[in-house]
Amino acid sequence: MAIIDVVKYSGPNSVFAWKFPNEELATWSQLVVNESQEAVFFKGGQALDVLGPGRHTLETANIPLLSALFKLPFGGRSPFAAEVWFVNKTNSLDIKWGTPSPIQLQDPKFGIMVPVRTFGQFGIRIDNSSKFLIKLVGTVPVFDQETLTRYFKGLYLNKVKDSLAGYLVHKKIGVLEINAYLEELADHVKDRVKPVMAEYGIELVNFYINDVSVPENDPAVVQLKAALAKKAEMDIIGYNYQQERTFDTLEGAATNPGSGQAGVMGAGLGLGMGLGLGGPMGAQFGGMAQNLSAAGSVRCPGCQAMVPEGRRFCPDCGKPLPQAGGGRQQAPDTVKCDKCGTMFAKTSQFCPNCGDPYNPCPSCGEDLPQGTAVCPKCGAKLPQPCPLCGQKVPPGSKFCPSCGGALTKKCPSCGLEQPGASQFCPSCGTRL
Repeated sequence: MAIIDVVKYSGPNSVFAWKFPNEELATWSQLVVNESQEAVFFKGGQALDVLGPGRHTLETANIPLLSALFKLPFGGRSPFAAEVWFVNKTNSLDIKWGTPSPIQLQDPKFGIMVPVRTFGQFGIRIDNSSKFLIKLVGTVPVFDQETLTRYFKGLYLNKVKDSLAGYLVHKKIGVLEINAYLEELADHVKDRVKPVMAEYGIELVNFYINDVSVPENDPAVVQLKAALAKKAEMDIIGYNYQQERTFDTLEGAATNPGSGQAGVMGAGLGLGMGLGLGGPMGAQFGGMAQNLSAAGSVRCPGCQAMVPEGRRFCPDCGKPLPQAGGGRQQAPDTVKCDKCGTMFAKTSQFCPNCGDPYNPCPSCGEDLPQGTAVCPKCGAKLPQPCPLCGQKVPPGSKFCPSCGGALTKKCPSCGLEQPGASQFCPSCGTRL
């Protein structure tokens, strides 16, 4: 085997460690180490001398440990056997990583299992050449980026999975929201991976997570996105899931021929659907039944018992009952329907005679027509619906507390105050 005169490496920068193929060296040979490289001498599996960048002549001054160990005769051009490894010390910042298969994670906000894929890149630098060669490279002749990624694949996948799951649980972040926290998550993973790689003489320069995605065709993801879209729709319109189910039930009952012929019951259901009642169905039916049973009866002002009309005294407590005619007084817990004049309990939602909804004055309880601004009985100003979102607004308000819209605006031409939803002034026709 020929004795080598020049020892150097000029391969691609993606190689982290390369072993010079010939172990038969000679004293006075030239060892060329490029910038950002180190050359490490091995003998019998033991790392001895480390030489930095520059041109080195193999002599006692450059390889003292090797010569002292083997008593090499440097008086002439003598051969000796040793392994020479070249280690790349540059920063490699474009090492790609990714999850080959989705990671099953439980969404902490909705409790469903969602498959997650993630990928990114990281950068490293060989910090300790001897430790890197001894603990990681071993006997392979070339150690490049692909080999490094394969060696550390289990490490970063495990850390990414644990960090991602822990971050979602502790921060209460949904899987579909995690992309807003990629920088924090990447720093968290880097802090966990860095000390492990340092044990192999590798410095982790940076670690990036470019994306965390979920398969669009996964059934759990499709269901979750549909539910979120429905929730957003309900938030915009201004109702919740229970109210939606009540609307569906009322609409079905009101449009059913079998239930739509029940007089007051049908009227109550129809009006209830139109008004968007959100209370439970059982409470509504109970109130309607109570109103029906109260028709033709008078409530005792003493014990509150319902007594058939025409009697002068309560059979339960003996107190006088309100009588028909000019001397009849309205019981404090009853009210007169503003449409038909029928007396009914204030706990009712509809008039038992005509089905008109009970619209009470918040001050005195008088039944008022829809849209009344001032109670004719006590003079109290009533909340008015916002022209933009329909929510009740306290009297005197200039802006809706629910949607923030202006309740009135002044015409720039005639100066009259107009409702906030108006587009044209009804007085002069100017566009508002």
